Amino acid sequence: MQSLKVLFLSAEVAPFAKMGGLADVCGSLPKALAALGHDVRVSLPAYGPIEAALSKGEMGIRAHPTTLNVPMGMGLHIPAGVLEATIPGSQVPVYFIAEKKLFGDRWAIYGFKDDAYRFAFFCRAALDFFIAAEGWRPDVVHAHDWHAAPALVWLGTSGLVDPRYASMPTVFTIHNLMHQGTAPWDVFRYLGVLTPKMNEEKPNQVNFMARGILHATMINTVSPTYAREIMTREGGFGLDGLLRYRHFDVHGILNGLDYEVWNPATDPHLPMRFDANNLEARKVNKRALQERAGLPIRDDVPILAFVGRLDPQKGLDILGHPLHLLMNGHAGEVQVVVLGSGWPQYEQMLRHISGFHRDRMTAFIGYDAALAPLIYAGSDVFLMPSLFEPCGLGQLIAMRYGSVPVVRATGGLADTVRSGVTGFTFGPYDWESFWRAICDALWIYRLDPENWRAMQIKGMTSDYSWETSARAYQQIYEWAISRVRGY
Repeated sequence: MQSLKVLFLSAEVAPFAKMGGLADVCGSLPKALAALGHDVRVSLPAYGPIEAALSKGEMGIRAHPTTLNVPMGMGLHIPAGVLEATIPGSQVPVYFIAEKKLFGDRWAIYGFKDDAYRFAFFCRAALDFFIAAEGWRPDVVHAHDWHAAPALVWLGTSGLVDPRYASMPTVFTIHNLMHQGTAPWDVFRYLGVLTPKMNEEKPNQVNFMARGILHATMINTVSPTYAREIMTREGGFGLDGLLRYRHFDVHGILNGLDYEVWNPATDPHLPMRFDANNLEARKVNKRALQERAGLPIRDDVPILAFVGRLDPQKGLDILGHPLHLLMNGHAGEVQVVVLGSGWPQYEQMLRHISGFHRDRMTAFIGYDAALAPLIYAGSDVFLMPSLFEPCGLGQLIAMRYGSVPVVRATGGLADTVRSGVTGFTFGPYDWESFWRAICDALWIYRLDPENWRAMQIKGMTSDYSWETSARAYQQIYEWAISRVRGY
């Protein structure tokens, strides 16, 4: 297959700016595509922490000589700068759009009233930089989630009259359909776009997720099951009709895991490194986790763990009662370790339960990048009862580190965890179903250690590397190019 020029547009790219799995994908997939021989370039805004890293000489960020005068709607021309770096562990270039008021003075990625305007400017500036200023025309523009959708809207409308931008193949990746980027209709005047209203949009409101789905040449989600779920009324968040209309162009490509980062044989955060041939070494990590959590150091007691955001999507609504049952001995002696932050009521719930059972449960409220690998490597069971999960990385990391996952069979969880082979799954979203799956896992753990070890080994040796996913993206890029060229 010929080498392709691919432009990634994303609000998050690890390790430069990260809130969740979107950053992991946009920091890992470009490396895997470059390893296949493609010319991949990545762009994101230069938020406050990135500007600070430039001034401190950190993360390899440096100023790029190009200055932009970005043509927006209403005759506006907004000056912007460009910073550059490379994704660690690769030669993939990353370019940051630097504009002080919209990005440089903001120390968070999201959460501002003008977010839609900020990302509309980012998209237009990125296109202007690569294509107009640098003369680098990508074979495919790959936009991620609603924040990058304004690029597809502009390319599919105003950009059609400019030969530099016309007939540009595009791919739109939906990482989480729940977040849709709604904004006042005036944002189109700012972007310089004239277009009719969509049925999926409320009066005088733009829905950038819907627009991305409408204008993209090809569409994908981050797991095959999630691609099917978002076409249902229950999982479509109001866009299921539009997605069914475009169902021939919607594909599910499972996210990969960066094995250079998540590798128990080389992880510097672990007191004892190990692999599938040396599972006994996990006991050292289990004891270290118990010590860190202030729990009794016992090899015979299973540790159940949860690492993630504390919000309804992650199943916190059905986590509380099973934790209560576990703490009161309804499934024998156990220990529980939780790491996460989010909604105050869930943080308080976990503090409350762990406060009453200090010898059985510890809740670390917040996020600790050094602690998370130890939890994966030291726990026996990993809990992930998500209401919905486009792909999920927690279960992949848990399997890689020998912690057997108990997950709800939804989205990417259904695609990666095989019940009775690499973990345990349950269907209905209720605490009783979740509790039965936990009990099944603990039964196997205590009474069938050979089967348990086989599940650990199978999970650790399953291939969820980015190379497999990159080849699938390579194929969808070719389809997008063929569609535009009329092949």
